[in-house]
Amino acid sequence: MSLTSTMHAQTQVITVNADRIDAAMAIRFKEEMRVETESAPDRVILDLTSVQFIDSSGLGAIVASMKQLGGNRRLELAGLTPVVVKVFRLTRMDTVFTLHPTLGDAIAKCAG
Repeated sequence: MSLTSTMHAQTQVITVNADRIDAAMAIRFKEEMRVETESAPDRVILDLTSVQFIDSSGLGAIVASMKQLGGNRRLELAGLTPVVVKVFRLTRMDTVFTLHPTLGDAIAKCAG
């Protein structure tokens, strides 16, 4: 699992550089997210453009990452592939997270 982080205005963008977030990756993903977001601003975007598959453990890791942000900080998701967005819709997690079609859309929203 490899995450990279960049800043855009007052928004932190964390990019997942892997094609899966599954049971084998979930614990490492949560730990890397915790490290990346320790001093995160109020808005964090998780770029899932490269992720082609997610299972329940991966979904749980993303939810855990959102919860560990705490306070008024929020985690938004961008660039979900059709397979990944289907998992979020089937589990109704699309009502918990703000989903953006692309990273560009998510960044543009913070500017406007």
